[in-house]
Amino acid sequence: MTATDGPFECDTCDADVRFEAARRTKTMGGLDPTTWQTLCCPHCGSRLKTVYVGD
Repeated sequence: MTATDGPFECDTCDADVRFEAARRTKTMGGLDPTTWQTLCCPHCGSRLKTVYVGD
């Protein structure tokens, strides 16, 4: 299992969120969106983790 596999725990609503269920949003700080994705909780919208998805 890698760091991008999840599940990720939401600190705001205490939900356990699978990678596939997480909502993807634009990254912050000028990161390339083709290689980085910010994962957010589908329940409350809080940021879970920014993960590397490119090569």
